[in-house]
Amino acid sequence: MNERKVSADKHLYAGLMALSLAIFIVANDFTAFSPALPTIEHEFHSDITTTQWVINGYALVFGVLIVSGGRLADMYGRRRVFIVGTLLFMVFSLLGGIAINMGMLLISRALMGVGGAMMWPSILGMTYGLMTEKRAGLAGGLVITVCGIANSAGPLLGGALADYISWRWIFFINLPVSVIALYVCWRVIPDDSPESCDEHIDYAGITSLSMALLALLLAFDLVVDVGFKSPLVLGLIIAFFLFICLFAFVENRVGQQALIPPDVAGNRRFIFAGIATLLISALFFAGLFFIPQFLTNIRNTSAMQAGMGLIPMMLSFSVFGFLAGKLYDVIGVKKIVSAATLLMALGMYILSHIHKDTQYTSLIPGLVILGGGIGLFNSTITTVAITVVDESRASLAGAIIFMFQIAGGAVGLGLNTTIVAMAKDMPSGIDHAFTLNACLAMFAFVVCILFVEADKNTIN
Repeated sequence: MNERKVSADKHLYAGLMALSLAIFIVANDFTAFSPALPTIEHEFHSDITTTQWVINGYALVFGVLIVSGGRLADMYGRRRVFIVGTLLFMVFSLLGGIAINMGMLLISRALMGVGGAMMWPSILGMTYGLMTEKRAGLAGGLVITVCGIANSAGPLLGGALADYISWRWIFFINLPVSVIALYVCWRVIPDDSPESCDEHIDYAGITSLSMALLALLLAFDLVVDVGFKSPLVLGLIIAFFLFICLFAFVENRVGQQALIPPDVAGNRRFIFAGIATLLISALFFAGLFFIPQFLTNIRNTSAMQAGMGLIPMMLSFSVFGFLAGKLYDVIGVKKIVSAATLLMALGMYILSHIHKDTQYTSLIPGLVILGGGIGLFNSTITTVAITVVDESRASLAGAIIFMFQIAGGAVGLGLNTTIVAMAKDMPSGIDHAFTLNACLAMFAFVVCILFVEADKNTIN
């Protein structure tokens, strides 16, 4: 009996190690490019509204397709979908590393999002599958903790590579890490392919939602050059609303095969968790993108120093993400997410007082508070989303909530970038954008305090 338990524990720890490696490469890629963007701007002679797509292109594709990745994981097996997604991630990392112009770079980054969208929901499903139901909060804490470590290492790694070798190595470093994660997962995670599945991918829903978000992001991008009253910008905004209406119509027609199935869309607890997530989705991306831009372009720091500047936020994110897993069953969901949104609002408000003479040390309190709020919120809300739906929807629910975080963050970053680009200078633009973000976090607080709650079967 003891030998059997030891063997089971070894498989558990090996599986969690493999999944942690996989989490690391996906999460690291969200943050590693932020301090390198000014270097990329200089090399390809681009501007801030174009370079934002290095982050936004990846995030948009990742965010929109991640629900389909979750559906694929539930349909064909999480391990199988994870392996295919990792291979795609590796191929487009290689192509991004050898990009000869901005177009090739942005296309490669966007297509990396396809691989990431297949990997992430599979990782979530496998992680929660390895843990018992009573340890669901611990599983969420593990995911967010590893994300925090990867996100913390990302800016420092990206800045160091951009300064001392080349930003291209941010892509190349994905290859050996991916190989290790792929091999270990293949060896220790059991095949969970279902014997049969009658579900299908909602291609019409994916297409209509993708086109809606793309139209909105392009409108934000173009308004800086041509103004709000431009027929092109107005046309894109109209297109956004038309595609959103088409998406709602398609989802209603396809029923259980919808991108967001009725049993999930009709779950009150899940819907309010999603609304709160959308309201705060821009905050992480905004801090990740604009703090390095400010440090590099206004304070004249190196890429590595700009990357190091994000460490207080990332470490706080990691520590509080881990604590959220411990606190989940102790103080309850509502208190955690309400406190988290208040911390995020306060952090953004402190950071909004930025000006051209702002010293980095005065940014640290805001970064720490913001990171702590994000860590508490993301860990807890992910666990809420996964545990309030049927167990068979675990990967899908995790994918949908992550879609709200990432695709919503991409749209939020696009709006923030438009505000900054239209301001008289970068510091005042960041001030205005961060003030808006703080207000959105306060709206999220209202939603959390009134409506967000866990499945009573998962709390004491």
